[in-house]
Amino acid sequence: MRASDAIVVEELTKRYRGGVQALSGVSFTVREGEIYGLLGPNGAGKSTTVRILTTLTRPDSGRAVVAGHDVLREPGQVRRKIGYVAQASGVDRWATGRENLLLQGHLERMPGRELRRRVDELLEP
Repeated sequence: MRASDAIVVEELTKRYRGGVQALSGVSFTVREGEIYGLLGPNGAGKSTTVRILTTLTRPDSGRAVVAGHDVLREPGQVRRKIGYVAQASGVDRWATGRENLLLQGHLERMPGRELRRRVDELLEP
């Protein structure tokens, strides 16, 4: 892994109950500042790969490093470095962007002052 690597995925495998093989030896590298598209048909393993990179799912084998942190050994560090919004994000569609960010921060148990500062920072033009 080089310092310029934002994401490194090496030989990821994941099999779900019932024998469904979601990933088999997936490897790729995304360099810092690079835009990378993860494309494929339904069932190709795109969502599983993203779930592993965001620490929501554990791989059966292989290695994934995000922002210099191993997703299995340092999940908290990975979560502090990334942002992720799923297709069905679970936000309150009637709340403002600020209110939704505050809600997410409360769910992550961020202290009030730090949370307000971070939300202000994220919403700066």
